[in-house]
Amino acid sequence: MNILTALTAKVNEALVALYDVQDAEISFEKTNANFAGDYTFVVFPFLRASRKRPEDTASEIGEYLKKEVAEVEGYNVVKGFLNLELSDAYWLTVAENLSSKGVRIPNIGKGQKVVVEYASPNTNKPLHLGHVRNVVLGHSYSEIMLANGYDVVKNNLVNDRGIHICKSMLAWQRWGNEETPDSSGIKGDHLVGKYYVEFEKKFQAEYAEWLSSSEGLAQLEVFKASNEAKKHIKEGTDLAKAFKSDYKNTYFNNHSLIGAAVKIILQKWEEGDEEVIALWKKMNGWVYDGFDVTYDRLGIAFDKIYYESDTYLLGKAMVQEGLATDAFYQKADGSVWVDLTADGLDEKIVQRADGTSVYITQDIGTADLKYSDFKMDKFIYVVGNEQDYHFKVLQLILKKLNKPYADGLYHLSYGMVDLPEGKMKSREGTVVDADELMDEVVATAKKQTEELGKTEGMSAEQLADLYETLGMGALKYYLLKVDAKKRMLYDPKESIDFQGNTAPFIQYTCTRINSILRAADETGKSIAFTLPAELAPEEKDLIVLMNSYPEAVHAAGTNYNPSEVANAVYDLAKAFNKFYHEHIILGAEDENVRGFRLALSKTAGETIKHGFNLLGIGVPDRM
Repeated sequence: MNILTALTAKVNEALVALYDVQDAEISFEKTNANFAGDYTFVVFPFLRASRKRPEDTASEIGEYLKKEVAEVEGYNVVKGFLNLELSDAYWLTVAENLSSKGVRIPNIGKGQKVVVEYASPNTNKPLHLGHVRNVVLGHSYSEIMLANGYDVVKNNLVNDRGIHICKSMLAWQRWGNEETPDSSGIKGDHLVGKYYVEFEKKFQAEYAEWLSSSEGLAQLEVFKASNEAKKHIKEGTDLAKAFKSDYKNTYFNNHSLIGAAVKIILQKWEEGDEEVIALWKKMNGWVYDGFDVTYDRLGIAFDKIYYESDTYLLGKAMVQEGLATDAFYQKADGSVWVDLTADGLDEKIVQRADGTSVYITQDIGTADLKYSDFKMDKFIYVVGNEQDYHFKVLQLILKKLNKPYADGLYHLSYGMVDLPEGKMKSREGTVVDADELMDEVVATAKKQTEELGKTEGMSAEQLADLYETLGMGALKYYLLKVDAKKRMLYDPKESIDFQGNTAPFIQYTCTRINSILRAADETGKSIAFTLPAELAPEEKDLIVLMNSYPEAVHAAGTNYNPSEVANAVYDLAKAFNKFYHEHIILGAEDENVRGFRLALSKTAGETIKHGFNLLGIGVPDRM
């Protein structure tokens, strides 16, 4: 029986026997590191029944448990907190089970299917640092759910159509001179991204010229008299700058010559114009080839890929369904809306007056397609937190349509990634390119490894693999160790440090364990688990952390947060290094102590590798 299950049963017995409290809700937490103990029980909720001081109530329950539960060796009380101390004999039994059975994650997801959608790139630019956080987060969460026993489908919805794609197409038509990835030596997604940036430069030049024209200056005067301008005046914003920012989209739609040309391409695409479709397929093909190279280097793969060009019309039938059931309503101009004001939101358009779909329409249809394909119990969208509102609307719409899968929708919302230099901007070409970033972290790993003198006796091929493993591990871990919900600052140099909460530190811990185990094998030392006469504090710390590791994997899945695995692995690596520095392992004279410590080291290494596998991070054999 699990020790917490046994303790829960006995605390219930104690509450009945001591205070006649029936069917109490019992929970434990890990004891604060500042106090002695393994698990803590909080007695404050039961003081009314005990009619005693918190300290006395905790002491009475502690005495009961010490008598009734063999594993409880002692306890201490801090106000209303009962800190239970478990015996070394118990922890040695735990260590023996861990050594013989390895990492065991409870199969809580058995019989349940989860679709995790991540990546979801646009085909007008290469992947950047923000995409990297998305894909490593989505991949890691998928692996964590698999470890928890769920049937997981890794899904990618590629945004391969729309005005942004047409901008790259127009720029290539006008200024590309038939340039291709082969002729230029430029990776396909980078080449298309180059023309997306080129379009923006041309548009900005056109816009600047218009702003200084008589028409632009006249429009500025109209703006200065508007209510919107009054708000800017109160905020102390320069009106010319405010107008330039606020009017940009209106200019693109109503005045821009280059904007009009892009809209013509989009219209022709939707009409199926052969020439436009051929160009679209060619440029998207370049991008897909480029994406595949990046995904492969990141160790990312998908079970199912949907394309927006195939799914963007699917929601139209559901719009008609919503009208038929009064979930939606139609305005006089023919546009279709859903009223979410009763849910604390607002009214949302789901189909324009001209019959064309909007973004949410596509998501409604794609959600229905996913359910038709997979009959999933949950579908997780890994998307940045700027889309929080969008996914609240999507779930409410699906509920109003009485879709059985609506409650299973979850938006795994994550914070944006900032750089020391500031915010990234795709259209201005100031993003941190994913490919360049990977090259940089691998180069940094090489430099630091060589400086530390950790390359002796390795071939050029082995060193190349080592640098790749260290660099990619550093990048992924740095992005995953932070709570997904938090906005974060990415520092490439800090990520590759061999000290602190970094992948290289943890990877080096694993190679240290590997080295010990190799030496044991070469010298004929047994790694079989044997019971020592006593348990050192550092040994117990290792056992406690390895024992709680499955709880971290469970929590990471439940809380949609891989950082819980990352930090559990880091804590274990720290504990092992403390154990390593405080105790002799391979050279221990007592055979039982040596066998025990070798077995403990082996289990610690296996647990760390298990955690890193869930994070998508490799561990080198040596370094």
